[in-house]
Amino acid sequence: MGAYILRRILLMIPTLFGIMAISFAVIQFAPGGPVEQVIAKLTNQGGNDRLGSGGGDAGGGGGNFDVAGDVGSKYRGAQGLDPEFIKKLEKQFGFDKPPLERFGMMLWNYIRFDFGDSYFRDISVLNLILEKMPVSISIGLWITLLSYLISIPLGIRKAVKDGSTFDVWTSGVVIVGYAIPGFLFGILLMVLFAGGSFWDWFPLRGIVSDNWDQLSWPAKIADYFWHMTLPLTALVLSAFATTTLLTKNSFLEEIRKQYVVTARAKGLSERKVLYGHVFRNAMLIVIAGFPGAFISAFFTGSLLIENIFSLDGLGLLGFKSVIDRDYPVVFATLYIFSLLGLFVGLLSDLIYTWVDPRIDFERRDI
Repeated sequence: MGAYILRRILLMIPTLFGIMAISFAVIQFAPGGPVEQVIAKLTNQGGNDRLGSGGGDAGGGGGNFDVAGDVGSKYRGAQGLDPEFIKKLEKQFGFDKPPLERFGMMLWNYIRFDFGDSYFRDISVLNLILEKMPVSISIGLWITLLSYLISIPLGIRKAVKDGSTFDVWTSGVVIVGYAIPGFLFGILLMVLFAGGSFWDWFPLRGIVSDNWDQLSWPAKIADYFWHMTLPLTALVLSAFATTTLLTKNSFLEEIRKQYVVTARAKGLSERKVLYGHVFRNAMLIVIAGFPGAFISAFFTGSLLIENIFSLDGLGLLGFKSVIDRDYPVVFATLYIFSLLGLFVGLLSDLIYTWVDPRIDFERRDI
């Protein structure tokens, strides 16, 4: 197992390098970079402007720059700006260096978990991510917990009633729920229950109310769940489908084994057979998949739902960073998410071998 873990860790290096290299290359051809963003603001305002503290791999601080001259530039909308001013902007954001040098500097800094500062926020990227992470973790944990609480009992019931009317119509509901995009269902919930066109029962945005700090602890808990009801409902609709079918198939496989026939022949009740013998064996594969399910809920659900319900988490941060071309935040979140996903994949494999010793990854090709 040690050799397998070492191989997986070594494999993470080229995988992570490939992810960052492809993303960096795509960014080079994306229009509207941070320099163009500042130029657009300056030309729209028609005067002097003060930039932020700068950051990322560029280092460099902001300052006041004079808008003067009619010299052309390679940047769209830069006509009329002093070329020296453009060069200062490029140096501030790190674009005065060749792409390969910038990419190498970024990798060297990221290996040391030095993500620099946000281009347009006066805060380090790492602190910014840590500030937003609790919201996204909260959503991921609740979605995973709710999906398991729904999926396991439903999957067991479907296995026991395999082929019955209950099994058929619940399978239809699960498939339809899985097919409906969470963001689309979230918009529908907002229209129906958040004051859109019908009832105004739930808040439209935020994870807590503005006066949350002034509330008592019971009121804080109630306020939190009041705000989280619609986002969690939108996400959980499709989150439990895979786990439900996995639970059902695991129970069906165990129910057909010889030890279950023997237990029934001894006169044990169906409940005793199901929960005393089948449950602990069938649930091994489901429990082992918990880390992967959490990461899936953490990644796939946060972006659109956080934007729709204005939840100040990593999904909303990533979206705004892409729009603002805040590249240090974009690349740092991509790096952290990719690294976390790779390690969780390894952790899931280790849990599989722990709950079922018959699984041996040493004998399989990676």
